[in-house]
Amino acid sequence: MGLAILMFVVGVGVVMGGYTLVARLPGYLEARRLNQRLADLSAPVTAEGEAVIVKRAASGPLPMLDKLVAESKAGSGLAKLIDQSGVNTTPSAVVVMSLVVGIVAALLVSILVHVPFLPIVALIAGLATPTLYLMFQRSRRMAKFEEQFPEALDLLARALRAGHAFQTAMGMVADDLKEPVGPEFRKTFDQQNFGLPLRDALFQLADRIPLMDVRFFTTAVLIQRDTGGNLAEILDNLSHVVRERFRIRREIRTKTAHGRFTGLVLLALPAGLGVILTVLNPDHMNLLFNHRIGHMLIGAAIVMQTVGFFWIRKILDLEV
Repeated sequence: MGLAILMFVVGVGVVMGGYTLVARLPGYLEARRLNQRLADLSAPVTAEGEAVIVKRAASGPLPMLDKLVAESKAGSGLAKLIDQSGVNTTPSAVVVMSLVVGIVAALLVSILVHVPFLPIVALIAGLATPTLYLMFQRSRRMAKFEEQFPEALDLLARALRAGHAFQTAMGMVADDLKEPVGPEFRKTFDQQNFGLPLRDALFQLADRIPLMDVRFFTTAVLIQRDTGGNLAEILDNLSHVVRERFRIRREIRTKTAHGRFTGLVLLALPAGLGVILTVLNPDHMNLLFNHRIGHMLIGAAIVMQTVGFFWIRKILDLEV
């Protein structure tokens, strides 16, 4: 009883700490970013009379952890994932949130379900949850960017026909279009406006937005700058190609909806059936949860269900 009370107190403390972190972290980050911006604006100029423009990474709640994460290969990948997802957070905040979610999930499962290996599974799932959320947000943001990208190409072509320079046209796209196309073009426009060569700025755009359409755009612009040609016409043709690819992809998604729904049903059916049988006949199902062979069967079922789900997704994932 004392151990159960201690675990309950620890679980409540971790949950309340996680809630406080989630509730106050955005405001803390906004205040920190505002103070940093004010410090940059009030910083003295150099001896030559020119201000120094430095690209600074956002600092999280644990600066030392941010430094350690940034020095590792996995940390750079996590920072790139955060940048691509558009979520206002830092690598250290993701690491802390992963630990909190994993520990809370393991404690709750160990208290509610007396199965030896389930707390470990819950810990792993909790550790992976923030990263999976970032991946989901990145997928949504990339899909939204791909949908808005033809409009950006049309605006660039119209601005070029009106006599504007390509850099000015990029600034117009940054001002007129919404998230995520506008902010990404704003970064590229600011980079080349502050002295970065246009080639490098476009390469960084293609690195931040890993889409085939953006690579086509970057390649077309750079080739036109080297060999000449009507860039407005090139952008019009590219916009047409992007729209056609997007239309075909939607048709494929419509035709494969039945297969995707079947995969979800097959994934959820064993778990749902197990819950129903546990409620209807718990004595019959307790043998599965309390016996070692039952544990092995549950683990094998989880692995096979996961492999089958990703196998179905791979079959239905058609490249266009």
